[in-house]
Amino acid sequence: MPLLELKQVASGYGSVEALHQISLSVEAGEIVTLLGANGAGKTTTLQTISGLLRTFSGEIWFDGHAIHQLSPEKIVRLGLAHVPEGRRIFPGLTVRENILLGASNRNGIKRSVLENETDEVFEIFPEIKRFENVLGWTLSGGQQQMLAVARGLMSRPKLLMLDEPSLGLAPLIVQNLFAAIRTIHSRGTTLLLVEQNANMALSVASRGYVLDSGNITIEGTPQELLNNEQVRIAYLGGH
Repeated sequence: MPLLELKQVASGYGSVEALHQISLSVEAGEIVTLLGANGAGKTTTLQTISGLLRTFSGEIWFDGHAIHQLSPEKIVRLGLAHVPEGRRIFPGLTVRENILLGASNRNGIKRSVLENETDEVFEIFPEIKRFENVLGWTLSGGQQQMLAVARGLMSRPKLLMLDEPSLGLAPLIVQNLFAAIRTIHSRGTTLLLVEQNANMALSVASRGYVLDSGNITIEGTPQELLNNEQVRIAYLGGH
């Protein structure tokens, strides 16, 4: 059984359907990427999985549990974390305090344990360690993105979903961020990655899906997607 499975899922906003009976799966230990143009339904897919949007029809299974009727809070407790687009750093809190807030779903954990886990997260993101006592919102865009991912890790997820982590970041920062994603994966976390930078996404992924107008049109290994002329022209700048 996959760690995450969507079976013929339709969802959207109000009465407007944005996803049309999509099916996809993520096996434990994989990095799976969702590619697609703006408006294709990538963010809608992640919001539906994490319970922020209700399914119109279909089923979502995570780690043996049907989650399509659960609240976002219950879904996080099962081990599924979502780092949304836009970073959403808490103003008035330091970098360390922002990261600690990521563990708010885990009741009864000693503060000393959480502080140690925060130090472990800083090992993955040394660029923000030196700012741990600085207000989070004063960091650069790239540092805020690292902070958002670090905060997501504090819920100890089995599956971490990242929505457009490289959006608006300089190329060197993107390299550092994807190095951190590789480290997170090597430490045992499964990832579902929505990313406009298709080349970077496919460089770390085990498999990928292409979304177009709320439908999954192509799926395959990174090599299969890189070799697909339709994918190359649309997302990789090829001819």
